[in-house]
This record gives sequence, structure tokens and C-alpha cells, in this order.
Amino acid sequence: MDRLQAMEVFVAVVDSGGFAAAARRLDLSAPVVTRAVAELEARLGVRLLTRTTRTVRVTEAGARYAEDCRRILADVGDSESATSGSRRLVKGLLNVTAPAVFGNLHVTPIVADYLCRYPDVDAQCLFVDRVVNLVDEGLDVAVRIGELPDSSLQAIPVGRVRRMLVATPGYLAAHGRPSHPNELPEHVLIQPTGVSPYPEWRFAHGGRPVVQRIRPRLRTTTNDAARSAALTGLGIARLVSYQVADDLASGALEPLLTDFETPPLPVHVLHREGRHMTQKVRAFVDLAVDMLRGNPALR
Repeated sequence: MDRLQAMEVFVAVVDSGGFAAAARRLDLSAPVVTRAVAELEARLGVRLLTRTTRTVRVTEAGARYAEDCRRILADVGDSESATSGSRRLVKGLLNVTAPAVFGNLHVTPIVADYLCRYPDVDAQCLFVDRVVNLVDEGLDVAVRIGELPDSSLQAIPVGRVRRMLVATPGYLAAHGRPSHPNELPEHVLIQPTGVSPYPEWRFAHGGRPVVQRIRPRLRTTTNDAARSAALTGLGIARLVSYQVADDLASGALEPLLTDFETPPLPVHVLHREGRHMTQKVRAFVDLAVDMLRGNPALR
């Protein structure tokens, strides 16, 4: 196996999270994949992967080398395509992550469109309400909501969403409409821990922060459950605007305390491949950015 092939095998192991998965992805035997990585490590004189009986994890040196391999392989592919004049092939397994509700509502249609355009690609989606480490979990692209910490990830802004309070007209008719956050303790509150795990809700007014301690009657681990509970008329829920856009448009839910909302949250598409993206990632990122920027729920 030549060096470029070995690099391709190593990247497949990193992206797939294991030797067996990489072997299936590349249609090679597991011993061939294992030997290719071992030969790379021997040539470089450094351990690229740590192996246990159950997991394979990339080392710090291995993560850096994987990024270099992706860049080199992308450059080679670009050069071959430019020389031959052939259409760039988009193929492989694409791994995407996003918050649960956002992924269901807004990322799934993008992935479906992408798969229809590129029949040689398979996709796997991880939609969860937690921050996922792209490198540790072998993911290619993420959609994140909120301010981003400094990192080596490439971030492309695609829109903004609001954190807001909502309740049904029936609940408000029975219990009244709060005019200030300090009235919230008098109401039935629904708290999705994915939005805020703390016993307080933060607001802003006149450029100053307003913090209100709360005692939720219902705590949920998912935003979907909080939305469903609010739609029954149980109480006031704090959600993100894209989660309740249709409910607000239909009048099923009404916004509350809009004068006390904190600044909108940015939405980004993230990837870890720099400007030398693999063809499958470049094609998905371009499509996702275009579709999300045109999504009215993110304006």
C-alpha cells in the first residue's frame, strides 16, 4: 500500500471510529487496515491511535496528522479533477450533528436534499441537546446555536434565533400575562434543561441584565417535551424561537416579556477541515449554508 492509500485508510479509521468500520467503508479486510495504520505509525515514529478492547481514539498527534492527511488528499483529488476535466466525485460517509429539535426540523431536509444530489454518499445524523466534540466522536459537520468558544473549528454564520417565553392563550386567560420577570414565580413554569440547567432565567432590559430565580413545576430533558407541555396549557415555557415558530404563527402559543429578551443567539455551521475540505464535506457545507441562510426561522 502506497503512502496516499495509507493516509486514506488512516483518515477512514479516524472518521469511522474503528478499524472494522473503516474496513467496511473502504471494502478492505480488517488486517489490511490495521497493518496500514501500524506502518504509518512506524514510519512516523509516533502513536496515532490509542486502542483498547472496545474503543479506538485518536491521539493529539494523530488528530493533527489526520487534518494534514485530509488536506493532502483533497489537494490530490482537486489536482486530478482539474487535470482530467472530470466532475469531482462526492462519496463516502458524512456524519452531521445538531441540536435535537433543530436537527429534526431544519437539518434533516438538508441532508435528504444532499443525499438526492449525491448518490454515492451515505449520511449519519446525531441530533442531541448537548455540545458534541467533532474530533472525539468522528463527526464532519455541526450546526451550533449560541456563542462559540475559541477553537480550531471553522465556523460559518447562517442566522440568529431568539430565546423566548411562550404560553397558550388559554393559560394566559386563566392566570394572567406577566409584565416583568419578577412576576414569574407566581406562574407555572416549564424548564427544558437543554436551554438552561440552572434555577434561574436570565433576561435583559435597557442594556442591563435581569436575573430571575425560578422554581419550575416541570423540568424536561428535551425541548420537544417542554413545547408539548406548554401546548397543553400547563404553563410558561422558555424555548428558542425556531422550536415554536409554527405555534406562534398559528396562534397556538403567544410570546411573553419580549421587551426583556436577551440578545439573539447566533447559528453557525461548523467543520474541522479548514479551507481544504474533502469533497463530501465541501458539498454539504455549501448546501447547508445556502439553505439555512434562506430559512425564515433563522432571521
